[in-house]
Amino acid sequence: MDRIAPLRDVTDAEIEAFWRDGVVCLRSILPAELLASMVQPVEDALVSTAMADLSEMGDALASGGVDRVVDVAVDGIRVPRGHFKGGTDHWLQQSEFLDFAVRSPLPAIVSALLRSSTVRLYEDSVLVKEPGTQERTAFHQDLAYFHLAGDQICTTWVPLDTVTADTGAVRFVVGSHLDRTEYRPNLFVTTMALPGTEGAEVPDYDELKGEARIISFDTEPGDLTVHHARTIHGANGNASATRRRRAISVRYAGDDVRFATRAGAPTKAHHSAMRDGDELTVDGFPSAWP
Repeated sequence: MDRIAPLRDVTDAEIEAFWRDGVVCLRSILPAELLASMVQPVEDALVSTAMADLSEMGDALASGGVDRVVDVAVDGIRVPRGHFKGGTDHWLQQSEFLDFAVRSPLPAIVSALLRSSTVRLYEDSVLVKEPGTQERTAFHQDLAYFHLAGDQICTTWVPLDTVTADTGAVRFVVGSHLDRTEYRPNLFVTTMALPGTEGAEVPDYDELKGEARIISFDTEPGDLTVHHARTIHGANGNASATRRRRAISVRYAGDDVRFATRAGAPTKAHHSAMRDGDELTVDGFPSAWP
């Protein structure tokens, strides 16, 4: 894939919003044909060993929950009802994801938002909530899972479907990136922290009503959200009976980022040679910009 440019420039107001709020929604910035080209790779990823059925960890599954055996037809495709699936580092196995991460408009967008002259890939992720998914994504902070230190770290969230509050739009705690508390990573579909991790528990902002401003964005293919790695966020399930919520999330690091081990956080084999304080290398962190 040749490098693809964004459909428009990132504006100064959008850059300001990212650093002020910890998240920004960029409208109509990704080409439709690029997103269409990623539909089949996402479907291929869904049946790969890199994907985990996160519904199996949900409290709703343990209590009976939705009948997960029944399939539903969506646009002529049979999909499992009520499943939340996720996986990371598809770029290592599927070349389409590496191309998407380093040759799509995303690196140029991230360079502008982070005000960084360089951008490196940290990881990608596929996140799919099928119709009827009960599991909510617990409030969490991405940086708690990353073996990174620095301020120029972000997550892009690219929807392949129309996404609304009903289908599980991501919910962001505005300004939470300004809090320097070291948080523990959790199990993603529950508030339970990963064993062996250190730091504070991420608050459940649904129980802290009125104590924080929470925003979400209805999005169409071609839009994307970008949030700071310290921004606390979560999502509800997919209450729709027929609409899928498929998204590709790509996480990037900029100029000031260095490797930093986080006790208990999942490790990556392709980072095994890294030591705390190291600059990010091409082998473990592919160069995406320039």
